[in-house]
Amino acid sequence: MSSLRNAVPRPAHKERSQPQARKRFGLLEKHKDYVIRAKAYHQKEDIKKKLKQKAAFKNPDEFYFKMINSKTVDGVHRPKEEINKYSAEELMIMKTQDIGYVFQKWQSEKNKIDKLTASLQCTEEQPSRRHVYFAEDRKMDRSYRDLEARKSRAKDLEKLYMDMSMQKELQKKGRKRKLREDEILNPNGKPVYKWKADRKR
Repeated sequence: MSSLRNAVPRPAHKERSQPQARKRFGLLEKHKDYVIRAKAYHQKEDIKKKLKQKAAFKNPDEFYFKMINSKTVDGVHRPKEEINKYSAEELMIMKTQDIGYVFQKWQSEKNKIDKLTASLQCTEEQPSRRHVYFAEDRKMDRSYRDLEARKSRAKDLEKLYMDMSMQKELQKKGRKRKLREDEILNPNGKPVYKWKADRKR
């Protein structure tokens, strides 16, 4: 009986449209549209309520440096332009110390890579007179993963050291210009600068 009832075509129920006298208000809002609008409204009201409570219970003695280091422009907080309090010589000294630290870390990573590579080569060259256990294989895999990670870290430190050295050289006095691509013998995508030779007195 139920299959016979489903076989009979049923009329399609259409949603009620906006009456002709209210066409200027657009589409007639359905219940699902009202639910979405009501949820959004209550969510905004909850946010406003929380902000009001936060403002009411705010400590008047509370202080942040951004209160004096920022200003409001068209209702948007923008940080004030910082005035550099260090001289050019002091900045050069600080950058030199940073470059020295990066160079030290780079050399340390290179030494650890050399030691780890030598130990792994010695382990591979030694003939095994007993059964190989899976625990040793896991240690070897971990050592190789550690080696690859250290190589990647050393490569990043080398690139950082080169970039910092270039920035330090660019801050020095003297006339210089950036070479064009057709002027570079072996272009590798990195900028190349040329300093004009100054006559020494």
